[in-house]
Amino acid sequence: MSGESTVEIGLLLPDVLGTYSDAGNATILAQRLRWRGIAAEIRTITARDVPPTSCAVYLLGGGEDTAQLFAADWLRRHDQLRRTLETRAVTLAVCAGLQILGRSMSDSKGQHYPGLDLLDITTAPGRQRAVGEVVASCAIPGVGSLTGFENHRGVTTLGPGTAPLGRVLTGTGNGTGTKYRGEGVLTERIIGTYLHGPVLARNPALADHILHLATGQTLCPLDLPDQAALRKTYL
Repeated sequence: MSGESTVEIGLLLPDVLGTYSDAGNATILAQRLRWRGIAAEIRTITARDVPPTSCAVYLLGGGEDTAQLFAADWLRRHDQLRRTLETRAVTLAVCAGLQILGRSMSDSKGQHYPGLDLLDITTAPGRQRAVGEVVASCAIPGVGSLTGFENHRGVTTLGPGTAPLGRVLTGTGNGTGTKYRGEGVLTERIIGTYLHGPVLARNPALADHILHLATGQTLCPLDLPDQAALRKTYL
């Protein structure tokens, strides 16, 4: 934090992982804090920067294969940031960002690439691309249904001790399982998902859960009729 009352939100590599406008998640978090009278600062961290380790929340977005591998290498080279993601901060990782935080990623030729090993997951390409709307039942109490748009070919397998963010009702999600299809990953500090939208614009309860984790505060509800109307469009 830059002052005890200001929540810093670190937007990681929007110049690299910026294909699907996931940077909008930072705007959502900051505005929901400000509506509650809590000061917020978005720190945009590009590939040219030395990343700060002071942020309460870090965000990673989606991108294509080459950008993803660059981002994974960049994050591995900044070990202090990696330790911050592992031990203190709250992280929202979307699509390619989710895959990067796992143990490994594979390409269509079977070549394996290391991730940050912060999540017990592995990702390999599926037979066909998953494109379209997703509805999932979120595992976080009180969040309810998640909606978003997926556009990926990754099939993400969770390790035995790793839980999904939600259960897919419509769409593909992680691409594994038949009766129970998981979407994303959920740990104490990391929320990973394949949902774009941006995901926090379409799922404000998830945004508030992240802010609760980051601030340690019980946040007052917001009365936003337009937000409720938007939710009804997708559910």
